[in-house]
Amino acid sequence: MNILKADLGSAVSAGIIDDVQADKLWLHFESLRPDQSRFQGLHVIYYFGGVLILASMSWFLTLAWNDGLAIMMISGLFALLYMVAGNSLWKKQNLKIPGGLLITAAVGLTPVFVYGFQSFTGMWTVTDLYGGYHQYVRGQWFFMEGATIAAGLSALRFYKFPFLTFPVAVTLWYMSMDLTPLLFGKADFTWDDRKLVSCIFGLIMLAASFHIDRRFKDDDFAFWTYLYGLLAFWGGLSLMDSDSELGKFIYCLLNVGFMIVAVFLRRRVFAIFGTLGVLIYLSHLTYKVFQDSFTFPIAVALLGICILFLGVQYQKNKKSVEAFVESLLPTILKKWRPEERA
Repeated sequence: MNILKADLGSAVSAGIIDDVQADKLWLHFESLRPDQSRFQGLHVIYYFGGVLILASMSWFLTLAWNDGLAIMMISGLFALLYMVAGNSLWKKQNLKIPGGLLITAAVGLTPVFVYGFQSFTGMWTVTDLYGGYHQYVRGQWFFMEGATIAAGLSALRFYKFPFLTFPVAVTLWYMSMDLTPLLFGKADFTWDDRKLVSCIFGLIMLAASFHIDRRFKDDDFAFWTYLYGLLAFWGGLSLMDSDSELGKFIYCLLNVGFMIVAVFLRRRVFAIFGTLGVLIYLSHLTYKVFQDSFTFPIAVALLGICILFLGVQYQKNKKSVEAFVESLLPTILKKWRPEERA
């Protein structure tokens, strides 16, 4: 639950507290997390600058340079500079956000450095250039991915900055696809193989995210791993071909289960993916029933109106709906719930 200053003003208007108490409470809340109390425009600038650094160094560098030694030296130099500057901002000046973003940028340069090293030493024997790292599924990216994950986890050990999980989560998602030819022992793998690996790897990421979510209570280190774990699992599941109506119905039930999990874990991202999955199933039913019919556009419009209506009703009765779902949870499961975050 997020607490805004306007909420304290509402409490003053209701006569629960007075103006002096509201000011003291707000100052107390700000003192608990001074660098996270308000997401100001300056924070937007910080993150925008960090994204530009990641994009320019991990993408444009390899487009401008084809020499492995040059790529390795330049990426290594910039990674070192980012680490030194980020460490100074983090520890000496207590500027956690810009410092953490610079450290994240250093981690993001790891695959570029490994690519330059492999190219320089002759270990890179394929025709693909680094630009294909973000586009194609290739088993040869594995060493770059492994090094990036190791660098990210090492940085997290010394700098408790949640955004550092972003390059780790993205790389794990890439790895779930690039591991397919290695796991199946063949270069010519099918889309079904890739979707199966994606689902399995996604489940592993979600299980790890749940463990992280329960272990760390102050900062949200599980957001990005939850997101990319869901992308891997839900994406692979949604792309699986099934001619069976029973299979499609089970898919719908799984997505309804995501909505229940969203309440249990207090993670809206599960509700978003679950809603998309149910919408896909309802769209399938609508198309099947009204296929080649002039009433199809009307059916789609009615479906949209129903979804909007349900959304409005949920918004109005959110607390009671969530309380009802929580009342259905056994006591033993409630003990396993992660802490609710502000």
